[in-house]
Amino acid sequence: MTEVRAEDFALLDAEKEATIKGNFGRKGFSHLLGLVMEEVRQDYSRMRLPYRPDLDQPMNILHGGAIAALVDTVVVGAILSGVENFPKFLATIDLHVHYLGAVVKQDVIAEAWVRRRGRSILYLAVDAKTEDGGQVAHGELSYRIVL
Repeated sequence: MTEVRAEDFALLDAEKEATIKGNFGRKGFSHLLGLVMEEVRQDYSRMRLPYRPDLDQPMNILHGGAIAALVDTVVVGAILSGVENFPKFLATIDLHVHYLGAVVKQDVIAEAWVRRRGRSILYLAVDAKTEDGGQVAHGELSYRIVL
């Protein structure tokens, strides 16, 4: 698979990008995990999961559930980048996470992109890496959107 780069996706206007970014990390589960939306472009988004010891599992590596939550959440920026108004409903239909490496005391950065955008179903992919570039996970998702 060819590596995805942010530069391959068109920039959004600043207001739309700020609106999408502004909806993350202020409340709910994203806030609990400390997720930070770093960049949003047309059909692309990048999010960071900052390392915290309380997200580790008993073997002192980042819990797979935290990684799965990052994979499931980073795609929302990519989804919202392609709609004019915020949807009435947005939900994960299918989520597959392939774990590729352990994370020890590092942030995880995930990049998501839209593979196919239908009227109500979107297919997305995610690559997650550590700060030093180590592979963490690859995700394949489908989402339902109701505008």
